Amino acid sequence: MGLFERYLTVWVGLAILVGMLLGSLIPNTFAVIASMEYAKVNLVIAVLIWLMIYPMMVQVDFSAIKNVGKQTKGLSLTIVINWLVKPFSMALLGWLFFKGLFADWVDPQTANEYIAGMILLGVAPCTAMVFVWSQLTKGDANYTLIQVSINDVIMIFAFAPIAGFLLGATDIHVPWDTLLASVVLYVLIPLIAGAITRKRLDKANDHSQLNGFLSKMKPWSIIGLIATVVLLFGFQSETILAKPQAILLIAIPLLIQTYGIFAIAYWLAKKFKLPHKEAAPASLIGTSNFFELAVAVAISLFGLQSGAALATVVGVLVEVPVMLSLVWFANRTRHWFA
Repeated sequence: MGLFERYLTVWVGLAILVGMLLGSLIPNTFAVIASMEYAKVNLVIAVLIWLMIYPMMVQVDFSAIKNVGKQTKGLSLTIVINWLVKPFSMALLGWLFFKGLFADWVDPQTANEYIAGMILLGVAPCTAMVFVWSQLTKGDANYTLIQVSINDVIMIFAFAPIAGFLLGATDIHVPWDTLLASVVLYVLIPLIAGAITRKRLDKANDHSQLNGFLSKMKPWSIIGLIATVVLLFGFQSETILAKPQAILLIAIPLLIQTYGIFAIAYWLAKKFKLPHKEAAPASLIGTSNFFELAVAVAISLFGLQSGAALATVVGVLVEVPVMLSLVWFANRTRHWFA
């Protein structure tokens, strides 16, 4: 795990502070950036999101899908947790906290936007960082690759319908044209571009050119993430300074969701008698989020200054320390799966 990944929460925290400072000092600059839109897509943010997503898609080897029949128990667990449990539990927690427990502290419109951001996180299982979590738990690398590839294919067809259903079920207006366009822009096209790039770079199947390309792209991916966080919190600076408790309120249900999903998946993995090298990555992929996609779609659907965009970025802030604690727990309980 590299220095950037290990201290991701620190870098995101610093980016938040920088964004809020700049948003207060030069609000006109952020207003100009916010106005750079086409078809409800902010062009600057779109470029930054692509810098994050594209290298991740290059890592995915879809030829691994041919081995799907060799590890059906683990893959079945992954699919059930990611697509039949996690999105609905996230929506339920969002509704419970922001329509119930926190209703006195958040106005109804903002509450809806927070719930929307949580739902978008819940419908986006991890694509890239799960490789890191799997490696740290000594997970089966081939299994991890297969589950990521399968989930990316499912995401093309399932993300928009599930997100749209849950947003509608929580009384949030769903602009379907924008939602479908976001899936094409931030899932389908990057997947196709990544697959083409991988095929061209890895003709010799020795991964040398591929790894070299990914190493060159990594700094740009980091720049994309940090710059996106700076811009989002620059746009949100006035709101956050007026209501600093917002980040804490969003973080609480996200933490409950993350630990809860891991507990369910890990317990089922033990019941299914999966080997630990499959149980750990199978549990961690649903626990972690494809937050880059969630951020991009939240911005497209609700705007740069929306509570939905803020909720997805808070997801980035809490993810790494929580995931590292779960990696520690998975390593300490390896003997459960002997």
